[in-house]
Amino acid sequence: MIQVVGALLILTAFAGVQFERMRPDTRLYLALNLVGSAILAALALIESQWGFVLLEGVWGVVSAWSLAAALRLPSRHRPPPG
Repeated sequence: MIQVVGALLILTAFAGVQFERMRPDTRLYLALNLVGSAILAALALIESQWGFVLLEGVWGVVSAWSLAAALRLPSRHRPPPG
């Protein structure tokens, strides 16, 4: 069940961008990706699924880096997409 929650968080962010309900540079999008990938990376590590540890670990690091940058930049000063 925990694995499904992690996947749903990432898929929610993905669907939000695809259906133009969310932008990929928003704090919500990045947080959903970070939490979802952290859950999946931890579970993959427990199960010794090294390919998924790599995938989700990198996904989480990139999401964390981007979220930290987004938190440093006030939302009204973020550049428009494109």
